[in-house]
Amino acid sequence: MSLAHRIIPCLDTDGERVVKGVNFVGLRDAGDPVVLAARYNAEGADELVVLDIAAARDRRPTFLETIRRAAAELTIPLTAGGGIRTLEDGRAVVRAGADKVTVNTAAVERPELISELSREFGAQAVVLAIDAKRAGNHWDVMVRGGRESASLDAIEWARMSVARGAGEILLTSVDRDGTQSGFDVALTGAISRAVTVPVIASGGAKSPEHFAEIFQEGAADAALAASIFHDKVRSIRALKEFLAARGVEVRLPC
Repeated sequence: MSLAHRIIPCLDTDGERVVKGVNFVGLRDAGDPVVLAARYNAEGADELVVLDIAAARDRRPTFLETIRRAAAELTIPLTAGGGIRTLEDGRAVVRAGADKVTVNTAAVERPELISELSREFGAQAVVLAIDAKRAGNHWDVMVRGGRESASLDAIEWARMSVARGAGEILLTSVDRDGTQSGFDVALTGAISRAVTVPVIASGGAKSPEHFAEIFQEGAADAALAASIFHDKVRSIRALKEFLAARGVEVRLPC
């Protein structure tokens, strides 16, 4: 039997609130992270991702407290990240209640961080976040919240990171982020074919058809979204029922 495809809400936090933007800018308030975590847990989410998009050192205690409070509401795995630059940062997030840690810019700057985290927690607990933007006939890796190019090819970086111990790829299309125009099927398919670990597609979801498309044509193992859930465009339960009717293997809520 094939593994069920996962539906993963994402909470981008700035201080004590969840925020959402378009193409990584124009942020607006989207609610209380603890309230949203409890709601998504009840609706049947498979996992939850919480990201500190500010990642300023003076906000670290606030972010860790958000993780603690959110984790207390969950019976599903929690992935947390944003500003994790050292092994000790990763330990702090795990101690606060995260099941997995995700790294992005810091891993590009010092790839050894992936190996350090993998040795400490196991590859299954290390999620490499890749923010990718179309550049001609390939995709560039973007860092610092999608604002700067790292001059790295996204496919090659995914392969290198898996070799270093990343157990999952969280792949966000900078071009599609917040646009609600659909996931980037070409990007997701290219990365999925290049690595042997699960790939989570992110960026651009609006309709149930977008999710069906990314699972059936983009070869994603999971799909992550924010606006569609925060704004109650579609509940996770209703989305899963739609996908099951379309022949997509999902875990239906009880």
